[in-house]
Amino acid sequence: MSETRKPVVIGVTGGSGSGKTTVSRKIFNELSHNSIMILQQDSYYNDQTDMPMAERKKLIMIIRLRLIPIY
Repeated sequence: MSETRKPVVIGVTGGSGSGKTTVSRKIFNELSHNSIMILQQDSYYNDQTDMPMAERKKLIMIIRLRLIPIY
């Protein structure tokens, strides 16, 4: 009988220069025999510095109204 495996999410947080990438890579290397990936925040960050502040604030309100969690 095959065992159903549930996904596990490991979050690594910390200040700038605190070693998040180093820790994440060590975890990745230790678990590389599993299906694993690293999703870095910069991979999905959408730079909006070219957008006027009023437009950015409107976008944040739209996101909040749609009940999409933003952290």
